[in-house]
Order: sequence, then structure tokens, then C-alpha cells
Amino acid sequence: MPKVRQDAWSHEDDLLLAETVLRHIREGSTQLKAFDEVGDVLNRTSAACGFRWNAEIRQKYEQAVELAKKQRKEKKRKEAVYEQPAAVKVSKTEKAASPVVQQSKEKPVPAGELDMSQVIAFLENVQADTSIQPKLNERVEELEEENIELKALNEKLQSQLQSLKEDYQAFISLMDRARKMTMFDDQDFRSHPLFGMDSGGHMEHLAK
Repeated sequence: MPKVRQDAWSHEDDLLLAETVLRHIREGSTQLKAFDEVGDVLNRTSAACGFRWNAEIRQKYEQAVELAKKQRKEKKRKEAVYEQPAAVKVSKTEKAASPVVQQSKEKPVPAGELDMSQVIAFLENVQADTSIQPKLNERVEELEEENIELKALNEKLQSQLQSLKEDYQAFISLMDRARKMTMFDDQDFRSHPLFGMDSGGHMEHLAK
């Protein structure tokens, strides 16, 4: 069933939209999925929900959005620590005391051979690289929001275009009717002249 609801947003609709978006941000989901969810509930398009959020609602919840983002980062940090392999959890003290780790820094291992110190170093680098993931996620969200705004704008322009087409068709129809009426009046005038000449050469009024 197509989503065609276009009536005004109520306070309850705005509240549902805000709560859903904040929940998705906290859970590490995307705002686009939040718009889809609200659209299904309210029978509105995802683009309409995104436009409403960015144009009317978001500025009222700026602090709540920032808090939700912090909660998301904290959640991801805890999950990363919980899922971190045991080999990566080597403390700085243990690494300093480990002759294997020290040896890996001082003497490179021949090509084709790997030791535990290299594995640990590789995993640590991977862990460090994940620090840029939140920034990438934020950029993805920004691009998704821009995409939603463009979709909403496109829908608005399509609606205006359809309205212009209907007005143009009505204008053409009106002009066509006026042209036909003019033709009929002209033909009627020619077939029923109002004046004529009498036998004496004088103009006289003719009765219809």
C-alpha cells in the first residue's frame, strides 16, 4: 500500500519521530532506518519523515542528539573491549618486560616468518585504526541526511510540476472552448445577417 499521507504533523507524531531517531542513534543504527520505521507507523514516506526531522524537529533536540551520540560511542567502546582478543590485552608493563616484543622492535624477522610479537603489533594497529570509525559513521549519517533532504525536495518539486501540468491542461481546455465558441458565433452571424438591402437600395433591419 503506497504511503500517501500528507496531512499536518501532530505533536504526538513529532514526539514519535524524535524518540525513534534518538533510539536509533543510541543503538548505533542510522537515521535513515529511523525514518523508515516512523514512516511505516505513520503511513508517510521516509523522505517526508527525514524532511520533518531536519526542518522542524532536530533543532529542538540538539542536546539529546549529542547525548545519544556519546552513549553510542560508549556502547561501542565497551563492546570493543569485551570482544578484544586476549593477545591484544597485553599491558604496557608486560610488553616492556617481554624479550620477544623487545626483540621484534630491535631486530626484524626475516620475510616469510612471523612471531607472536608481530601478531600483537598487527592487532594493536588494527585496534588503533578503529578509532576513526565513529567519524566515518558520522559522515555516513550526514550523507544519508543530505540524501533524504534531496528526496524530500524532489517529491515537493514533482508535486509542483504535476500541479503546473494540471493548470496548463485546464488553460488549454479553456482556450479551446473559447476558440470553438468564437467560431460558432461567427458562423451564426454569417448565416443570420441582421441587415439587408430593400428593393429601393436602402439598408433595412432583418428580423431573425
